[in-house]
Amino acid sequence: MENKPIVTCAGDQNLFTALYGSLTQQLPREPMEWRRSYGRAPKMIYLEANFVQFKEELLPKEGNKALLTFPFLHIYWTDCCDTEVYTASVQEDIQRWQAALRLHGSVDWLIAVVESDNKKKNKTNILPRTSIVDKIRNDFCNKQSDRCVSLCDPLKESSRSQESWSSFLMKLRTLLLMSFTRNLGRFEDDMRTLREKRTEPGWSFCDYFMVQEELAFVFEMLQQFEEALVQYDELDALFTQYVLNFGAGDGANWLGSFCQPVRSWNGLLLRRPIDMEKRDLIQRGEASLLDLRSYLFSRQCTLLIFLQRPWEVTARALELLHNCVQELRLLEVSVVSGALDCWVFLSCLEVLHRIEGCCDRSQLEANSSHTVGLWTYATEKLRSLGDLCGLVSENGPNSEDLNKTVDLLAGLGAERPETVNSPQSPYKKLKEALSSVEAFEKHYLELSHAAMEMYRAIGRLRSARLLGKSLAEFYMRKGDPQSAENFLLDSLKSYVSESWSLPLTHTRKQIAECQKQLQKMDEYPSLITEHHETTSIRTRDQTVCINLFLCLTDARVALSMSSVTRLQELCCRPSSALVHVSAALLLELRLCSLMPVPVTLEHISASIHFTEEQPGSTAQKRAAQNPDGTVTFPAASPASASALELCEMLEHSPSDNTLSSAGLACRNMHLLMRRDDSATSLDTPNTALTALALEDGAQMLRASDVTLSPGNNSIIFTSQKPGVYTLRQLCATLGRVQLVLPHLYPVVQYEVYSQEPQLSIQPLTEHLLAGLPQQVKFTILTGHYSVKKGDALQLSNTDSMPVLHSSTRSSALSIQSSEKVTSISLPVTPPYHTLEFLLDVLCHIPSCPARMESERLTNGQISHRTRKNINIFVCVFQVSVDCPWSIYSTLVSLTFHVPFKVKHSLLSVGRRKFIQVCLQNVSDTNFRLTNQTLTENQHTPSLELLSLNTTTHSQCVFSVWELRWSGVSPVSLHCEFSASFAPADAPDAALKPYRYDFTLERVSVSTLLSVCAEIRPAEGEQDCRTGALCRLEVSLTRLSEPSDSDEEYSDTDGLRTTRLLYEVIDNNSNWAVCGKSSGVVSMPVAAMATHKVHMEVMPLFAGHLPFPSIRLFKYLPHHASPVIPPDTDSCLENDSLSLDDQAETASLRSRGSVQSLGSGESAQPRGPMPKRQAFGPGQVFNGTQGQQVLVLPAADHHLMEVNVT
Repeated sequence: MENKPIVTCAGDQNLFTALYGSLTQQLPREPMEWRRSYGRAPKMIYLEANFVQFKEELLPKEGNKALLTFPFLHIYWTDCCDTEVYTASVQEDIQRWQAALRLHGSVDWLIAVVESDNKKKNKTNILPRTSIVDKIRNDFCNKQSDRCVSLCDPLKESSRSQESWSSFLMKLRTLLLMSFTRNLGRFEDDMRTLREKRTEPGWSFCDYFMVQEELAFVFEMLQQFEEALVQYDELDALFTQYVLNFGAGDGANWLGSFCQPVRSWNGLLLRRPIDMEKRDLIQRGEASLLDLRSYLFSRQCTLLIFLQRPWEVTARALELLHNCVQELRLLEVSVVSGALDCWVFLSCLEVLHRIEGCCDRSQLEANSSHTVGLWTYATEKLRSLGDLCGLVSENGPNSEDLNKTVDLLAGLGAERPETVNSPQSPYKKLKEALSSVEAFEKHYLELSHAAMEMYRAIGRLRSARLLGKSLAEFYMRKGDPQSAENFLLDSLKSYVSESWSLPLTHTRKQIAECQKQLQKMDEYPSLITEHHETTSIRTRDQTVCINLFLCLTDARVALSMSSVTRLQELCCRPSSALVHVSAALLLELRLCSLMPVPVTLEHISASIHFTEEQPGSTAQKRAAQNPDGTVTFPAASPASASALELCEMLEHSPSDNTLSSAGLACRNMHLLMRRDDSATSLDTPNTALTALALEDGAQMLRASDVTLSPGNNSIIFTSQKPGVYTLRQLCATLGRVQLVLPHLYPVVQYEVYSQEPQLSIQPLTEHLLAGLPQQVKFTILTGHYSVKKGDALQLSNTDSMPVLHSSTRSSALSIQSSEKVTSISLPVTPPYHTLEFLLDVLCHIPSCPARMESERLTNGQISHRTRKNINIFVCVFQVSVDCPWSIYSTLVSLTFHVPFKVKHSLLSVGRRKFIQVCLQNVSDTNFRLTNQTLTENQHTPSLELLSLNTTTHSQCVFSVWELRWSGVSPVSLHCEFSASFAPADAPDAALKPYRYDFTLERVSVSTLLSVCAEIRPAEGEQDCRTGALCRLEVSLTRLSEPSDSDEEYSDTDGLRTTRLLYEVIDNNSNWAVCGKSSGVVSMPVAAMATHKVHMEVMPLFAGHLPFPSIRLFKYLPHHASPVIPPDTDSCLENDSLSLDDQAETASLRSRGSVQSLGSGESAQPRGPMPKRQAFGPGQVFNGTQGQQVLVLPAADHHLMEVNVT
C-alpha cells in the first residue's frame, strides 16, 4: 500500500515545483519521536508526504471520516520580496487561502517565504529582507508566528542556505506530526464512541469495520505495521465474540447478513495487498462469513509479512480455518456438502504458496514445524473430498458422485487472474484431483507423504503414525492390504506404549482384517485375541473373535494369555508356602476369563524353576510380605504406562460468580505425552510373540480338562516333590494354540522340604560339672522318619561316664544297660515331630589331671581352659549313638567342667618340711569339703605325716601336713590326697569322694641358707618416713653344710668359703634402693655362719610397706677368670659384676639406684664372664616374705598418699 499523508501546496506553483524533488527526498531522512496519548509508548517514525496542489475540493467535508484522503497540512509558497507586489496580489491570495481553510476547519497550515539574492540585486527600492516576512506575520500570524518560515536560497549549497533548509524541514516534520496526533486522536475518539453504541439497534458491524480499518490504513501509511495489525486483531476478536454470543442465544441483528448460504468457496486470496472486491462487499453489507474472514485474514497476512513474521501466518491460518468451520455451524449457515472442504483445501495451499513466496527453501525446511499443520489439514480435506466424490472406492465414482463433483467445481468459480499462469496453483490442483481417480490418488499420496516426512523431520512421530494410519485406511479401501499393513503396525506401536485403548482396539481390528486378506494365518490369531481382550469392544465383536479363534487348528501358535484371561490372585495353603513332602501344598489360581463364552482347556500348566536353596530360607520373608498366603497380581504390568489422572476445572464469571465454563484437565500429561519413540523400540505384536515360548526342560504343575467360564475361575495345583520352586510361566493349551503368560510379577515361590532326622543332646545348665549327676536333654527331630515300635537308641558306655536311670524320665521310655551299651527304647512318633526326654549322666573326676599343655581331646581326657582368669579343667566325652534311621553312628560331645583346681607344694622352714595341698572351687556352685586325708602310697615305715588342718567352710581350702622321718630322708614321695565333697545345701548322703595323686621330688633336700632382714629409721628418728633414708640390714645364715655337688668351694688362707650373689629389688616401686643393690659375698662353709650386708633404702609411700625382695644365687666364676680377693669388710666382693644373661642383669637395677651395675670399668674389655645359678627348691629360707614396716608421711606434707597392701 503506497498511500502517504497528503500535504497541499498553494501559492507560487513554479517555486514549489522547483523545490519538490529536494523536499520529497530529504523529508523522511531523519526520524521523529511520536508521543501519543493514553500513556502509549513513544515511537520513532519516518515521515513521508504526498505533496499536491491545493484545491478546495480536497478539503474534508462535514461527516467525512476518511483519513486516507484527509490533508494533514497546507503550505503556501511565495518568493515575493516587493512590497507593492505583496500588497497588490500576494496578500489577497493568502487571505482567500486562509478563508477556505477556516471554512473547512483546517488549522494545520504553514507559509513559506523563499528569498533569493538574485531578486534583491534586480530591485533597488525594496525594503530590507525581513520586511515581507514581518508583514506576513503581522497580517496572518499574530499569535502563531512560527507558522511563517523564511527560506534563504534553498537551492544553493551555502551553509546559510543549508541551515535555513534544515530548519524548514524540522518545522515541517513537527507540524506534520502535530497534525497526525491531533487528527488521529479525534478519529480514535469518534471510533471509540461508535464502538460503544454497538448495543443500540441499527448498529452495523460493517460500518464500524470500515471506520477502524481506516485507522489501520493510516498506521500502515505511517509504516506502523504493528499498530495496524492490532486494529485488525481487535476487529477479529469483536466479531468472534458476537458469533460465540450468537451460539449461546444472544444474537445481534446485524449478524443476519452473515447467515446467508455460502455460494462461493474459492478460498483465501493472499496475493493482493487489498482484496477490493470483498472490501466492497463488506462496505455494502453483502459479505458472507467466509468473505469477511477471508478479507480480514488477508489484511493480517499482509501486515505480518511486512513485520517479517511469516511463521505466525501459518499458525493464524490454521486457527482461522478451524474457527470458520465452527462459526458456520454456530450461525447455522447453509453450506453445500464438501464446500467447506474445498474452501479449507484451497486456503491451506494458498497460505503455503504465500509463505513459499517470501521465504527461501532453507528457511522452509528449518521451520517445517510451522507449516506441517497446514499440509496435514489439506490432506485430511482432500481425503474427505475423495470419500464424498467416490474417488477412494474400488469401483470408482458413480453418477451421483459425478454430480456432486460438478456442483463443487461450480462453486469454485473462475480462476483468479493472479494464478492463471501458475501451473501449481491451488485451484488447478483441486480441479485436477477431483477430475479422476488416478489424479486424486496422485495428489493425496503426494500430500500425505510430504506431511509425514515433515513430521518425522521435526520428531513428531505420533503425528506421522496417525497420518500413516489414515493412509493405511486409504489403501484398504483401495484393496491394497500389503501397503496398509506396515502403516498399521507402525501406528500400533504408539497406541501400545501410551495405552490408548480405543485406538488400540480399532487398529488391531484393522491389522487382523489386513492379515486375513493377506492369508497370514501365523499372525492372524494373535491379533484376534489381542483385539477381543479390550473391554471397550462390544460383546458381539468378542464372540465373533472367539469363534474365529477356536477355528485355528492348522498350525501351533503361542499367544499371550492376557488376551484371554487375567491372573488375579494366587493363594497358598498353608499360607507360609512351606510344607514337607508328606503334606499337601495347594496352589489356587484365581483367573478372570475375558471370553464371552465358556472355553474348555485341554490342560493348564505352571512352569516352575527349581533352586538349590535350603528349604525355609525365604519362608520368613514371604510370610512378612503375604501373611495370609495370598499374592495379588496387578492389573497391568509394572512397565505399563501411567493411568490418566483427571480433575475437573470450573471457571466462574468475575462479575456475578456464575459458572462460565467447565472442563477436564489431565494432571499427569507430562508423563502420558512424553516422547519415548526415540528410545529403544517397543515390541510390536510380531516380535512379542517370539518371546512367548515355554522354557525348555521346565518342571510343570498341571491341571487337565479345565473349563474357563466368563468371569472369575479357580484352578488348584498340588505338589509334593521336595525343593524350592519359583513360578515362572503359565500356559493353557487350547487345541493347537498355547496361551502363555511369560512372566509372573510379583515373584511367587513355594517350598517343599524333606528333613533328615536329627539327634541333639544338650545340658540343662550352662556347664556340666564332673563328679555330680547331671541332667541332659535328648531332643529327636524325626524329620521324614516315622519312629516305629521297637526302635531304640544305642549309647556306648564308658567307665568314666555312666548313664544313670533318671527318676523323672518319661514312662514311655525303657532303658536297659549292659557292660558296653545302654539301650533307650523310643515311643512311636509320626514324622516331622519332636521327641524330648531327660537322662542323668555322671562324669568321674580323674585323680591325675592332665598337664596344661595337653590339647588333644580324646574320650574322657582332661583339657585345660581359662575362664575369668581362672584355669579350669574340662573333660570332653565323645558319646557314640546308634540311631534306627541311620546305619552310621552319631558322635555327640559332652563337656564336663572339673569344679576343683588343685595344686601341691613342698615347703621348708628351717630344717622342717611341710606338704601343702590347695583345693579351690572354680565353679559357680558352692561346695563343702570334709575328711581331707593325705597318705603315702609307698608306706615308708620311718615316715610320718602330721596333719595341721582345721575345719573350714571356705571355697579355697589349704591343707598342710608336716613331714617327719627318722633316719635317712626319702628322695621322693608318691602321695594321695582324698576328701569328700557335696553341694553346700546337700545332705551328708550326697557326699562324693575326691582323690588327687601327686609325686614330690627331692624331698631329702635340706635348707642350706636363711635370709633375714631388718629396716631401721635413720639415727634420731623413731619411725621411718617417706623421702627419708632408712637402713636395711640383710643377714645371711648358713644352716647346714652343703654337699660337694651343691656349691663350689675356694680356700683362702686355710678358710673354706663359697661365693653367693645377692639382689635387693622392689618390683612394686615402694622403695628406692640407694647405692648398690647387688653384690657377691664369700660365705664360710660352716654351720650357723652368718654374714650381714648393709645398704640404704628410701620409702616412696606411707603406710605398711612390704619389704623389698631379697634373692640369693650361687656365684660361679669362670675358670679362666683371675681370683678376686674378697672385700675387707666381707660385704661386697665385685661391684661391677656382669652376667651372661642381659635380662637378669637388667633386673639388678632398682628404681632408686644411684649408680648402675654396668658403670665404671665395665666398658673395658675383659675375659670370660662369671655366671649365677639359682638354688634348688627348699634350699633357701627367706624370712622377709610377709614382713611389713610402718612408714609415716613426711611432716610438712599436706597431702598424704597411703599404699595399702
